[in-house]
Amino acid sequence: MGTNFAELDPVIHSRVRLAVMILLLHAESADFTYLKKELEVSDGNLSTHLRKLEKVKYIKMQKRFENRKPKTTISLTEKGRNALDEYTTILDAYLLLASKAK
Repeated sequence: MGTNFAELDPVIHSRVRLAVMILLLHAESADFTYLKKELEVSDGNLSTHLRKLEKVKYIKMQKRFENRKPKTTISLTEKGRNALDEYTTILDAYLLLASKAK
C-alpha cells in the first residue's frame, strides 16, 4: 500500500481528552463543572485526564475561589492548539484511506 501511517498523539487519543480539547477549541476557556457535565464523567476521571493534558502543556488550569468555593478554569494553550491540529490532520488522512476502501 505504501502509506505512511503517522502516529496519533497518545495524549490526545482518548475519548475524554480529545473531547476536552475540542470543547476548549470552541471556547476561550471552560470551568471544571462545565466540562464534567458535558463529558458525563466523574470528578476523579476528569481530573486525571486534565492532569495528563496539563503535564504536556496542552492546557493550562487556573484555580481561584469564588464565593468561598474553589473554581478551576481550563484553557487550551498554543501548543495544545497545534497538537490538536496535527492530530486531526493525521486522523483525516486515516479516514480518507478508509473511505477509499469502500
